[in-house]
Amino acid sequence: MISKNEPVERRKHRRFQVYHGTYVAIGPPYGKVGPMIDISMGGLSFRYVHQKERTNGSYANIFLTEANFHLEKVPIKTILDFEVTDESPSSSTKTRRCGLQFHDLTHDQASQLEFFIQNYHTGEA
Repeated sequence: MISKNEPVERRKHRRFQVYHGTYVAIGPPYGKVGPMIDISMGGLSFRYVHQKERTNGSYANIFLTEANFHLEKVPIKTILDFEVTDESPSSSTKTRRCGLQFHDLTHDQASQLEFFIQNYHTGEA
């Protein structure tokens, strides 16, 4: 029996933390760029610095600088996008967390995504 106080996990895929230096760029235009937090076969989350003009692109580019890995034009849908409380109250920059859901992946994109998760994760999130 599930307690009313416990959150119910609705994700279909296990999430994984990734290597430092893994980035996500949403576009076009590429107004949201930042480090990835975690990833699964169903989607990912990342942080970015909020700019005045918010862009909602339809594709994500995933790249890992140290491994020369780049996965382009992954079709996405934005699931959540919210401001993250900054540890430094004097900071004027606004950091946001964005959650994306993958959809309509090609066979090649799904294979590359699976390869990325298997080879570049640092543990379960």
